[in-house]
Amino acid sequence: MVAVARKGQAPLSQIAKDFGISESCLHRWLKLADIDDGVRPGVTASEAAELRELRKRNKTLEQENEILRRAAACFAREISPK
Repeated sequence: MVAVARKGQAPLSQIAKDFGISESCLHRWLKLADIDDGVRPGVTASEAAELRELRKRNKTLEQENEILRRAAACFAREISPK
């Protein structure tokens, strides 16, 4: 659809209607395609996916760290002299 819209042979409203999507949806896809192609500044789809994965990994590591911190504190209390 993006390739068809970029050809400019028909108005965007007609292209959207022909494909059964809204005109705003087609505009959004064109914007995202421009970002992915480097025509427009922004975060590409692959960069966004990588960022999501990194945030997910970071959250997991933070949770694991907290578990280890609590376990270390628990063990420290058990072996400390009273």
